[in-house]
Amino acid sequence: MGDVLSTPSADVLERSRIGDYLRWLREHRGLDFADYDALWRWSVTDLDAFWRSIWDHFEVIAHTPPTATLAERTMPGARWFPGATLNYAENVLRMPGRADDDPVVIAHGQTRPPVTLIAAELREQVRRVSAGLRRLGVTAGDRVAAYAPNIPETYVLLLATASLGAIFSSCAPEFGTRSVTDRWQQIEPTVLVAVDGYRYGDKPVDRRAEVAAIRAALPSLRHTVGIAYLGPVGVAADDPAAVPVDGASDALLDWADLAAPTDEPLTFTPVPFDHPLYVLYSSGTTGLPKPIVHGHGGILLEHLKMLALHHDLGPSDRFFWFTTTGWMMWNFLVSGPAVGAAIVLFDGNPGHPDLGALWRLAAETGTTYFGTSAPFLLACRKAGLVPREVADLSALRGVGSTGAPLPAEGFHWVYETVGDQVQLQSLSGGTDVCTGFVGGVPLLPVYAGEIACRALGAKVEARSADGTPVIGELGELVITEPMPSMPVGFWNDPDGVRYSEAYFSVYPGVWRHGDWITINARGGCVITGRSDATLNRGGVRLGTAEFYSVVEGLDEVVDSVVVHLEDGEGGAGELLLFVVLADGLTLDDALRAKISRELRTSLSPRHVPDEIHQVRAVPRTLSAKKLEVPVKKILTGTPVDQAAAKGALANPESLTAFATFAQSRTHA
Repeated sequence: MGDVLSTPSADVLERSRIGDYLRWLREHRGLDFADYDALWRWSVTDLDAFWRSIWDHFEVIAHTPPTATLAERTMPGARWFPGATLNYAENVLRMPGRADDDPVVIAHGQTRPPVTLIAAELREQVRRVSAGLRRLGVTAGDRVAAYAPNIPETYVLLLATASLGAIFSSCAPEFGTRSVTDRWQQIEPTVLVAVDGYRYGDKPVDRRAEVAAIRAALPSLRHTVGIAYLGPVGVAADDPAAVPVDGASDALLDWADLAAPTDEPLTFTPVPFDHPLYVLYSSGTTGLPKPIVHGHGGILLEHLKMLALHHDLGPSDRFFWFTTTGWMMWNFLVSGPAVGAAIVLFDGNPGHPDLGALWRLAAETGTTYFGTSAPFLLACRKAGLVPREVADLSALRGVGSTGAPLPAEGFHWVYETVGDQVQLQSLSGGTDVCTGFVGGVPLLPVYAGEIACRALGAKVEARSADGTPVIGELGELVITEPMPSMPVGFWNDPDGVRYSEAYFSVYPGVWRHGDWITINARGGCVITGRSDATLNRGGVRLGTAEFYSVVEGLDEVVDSVVVHLEDGEGGAGELLLFVVLADGLTLDDALRAKISRELRTSLSPRHVPDEIHQVRAVPRTLSAKKLEVPVKKILTGTPVDQAAAKGALANPESLTAFATFAQSRTHA
């Protein structure tokens, strides 16, 4: 059991939004719950009552009411709120508790000066861009693609697209041409909105050639709109990006054309609850990325629940999460105004000019909830940073961490150096549901190294090898009841075959997520890595997350990846560790011995690798996830091109070292 680092205040029920919700349940439903565990158990047992309470408590704007809450309870195939019509953008732009002249979008970056939109300006921009899209012929069901960073224009485009019932999809501009076309050739967008480039730290990055190549690869495009983000003016007519391609318009439009003044009122197309809102993509480490379709209603309800009840966000908050438009946390962040929160957007290098940059941004913008990744927090810790000494963080009351498990030392660092009054919420979920399954809540204490709870409405269990639920033991993370934000389906998968194979092939009727989780007796959770990258020594399953926590805690080690190669004869197999060392260092026997000693004493003798090797880089996806499985495939003889889709990697050249290593072992 980890140390208790934070406990709820005595007046938490009076001050928190989940406290408001509990009072509402008592008054309007006659329900009273002794504690969070009792509330959670009700939420995953009486699905109809719980999700209808979310709909009613947050007063969802609907054009026609639902005829039921959950018509079909099966997975896959659950049917939520049949008969209802609504619009995600309409519900977000209501911005409860926020006056017309209140800031709602606060955008900072390294390419241009800060931009702030008040609520009235956000609605006005969405009105104009919605009309602009309509002029381009966009109607319900059409796809609008954004090759653009985390800036106000991208957010406005999402809301304008959704207002029409059209379908949005974004790729961050650091994605290469192949990564983008692998995604968008599947959904065939008719409109592309793209930046000409961006600045990452003090480095300008021109993307006009990539835009030209993307246009050429998408014959479905009818119009391309340019955002002059890097350059002072729009793309010049003689620029390669302005060359028309078959099926595209003759000229590259400018963002100002799309957002031109108009008398058209802002209207919202009513769509069914499960009408596609946007398409997100799996990391696609092998094969094409999975195009995951999310619906208007499911995303709205899930984000209302998480942002208000778990993250405790409301009209007095400024909500920040460091993310790009290529990660589902962007979609999560930009739902903030639906619960009345202002959102803080950042585009650029989070380590420029130093790791204090985002903490200073939090101070400058009055951020009350600071979301980031576990690797960022651990990098700050390793650098010896003390955020409260470089920035005034007095407004901060919540810190969120996701993207990878946060070990106990990361928790301690936050409370020691950021602030002892914040609530640290480690959460885990995925692109597949565009939310967290497990996370924090104001009603529960924070234990070092532990995710506080299973989220309301998410019936998460750990399952042993024989499929039975276990408590206090490592097991497969499964979800045994449907959630509204589970995908509507995969794009171009009419029979649902790919969707079923992705989540329901191991346990029929039960969602298998692919993570190892331990759930303790009080409901706390520890995620220990991907189940498909398991380390299995002598029948004992070891998670990769705790392994990296120790290895990368050493000053000499910058990054690492560990794989277990099974022995076909049923033996122990081999545990191989690859490390990236700090500049100027070379792996020698003394450092190998130090790494092994740390693993043995901090974890167990089972964690000591059979071999340790130095590499220049660890392969990572575009969303920074380590690629243990492709590395394992390469080491067991799979050709690089078959082991990983290079377009999905941030650093595809990093795979070469593993192929060379595999070859040398074969010839040894």
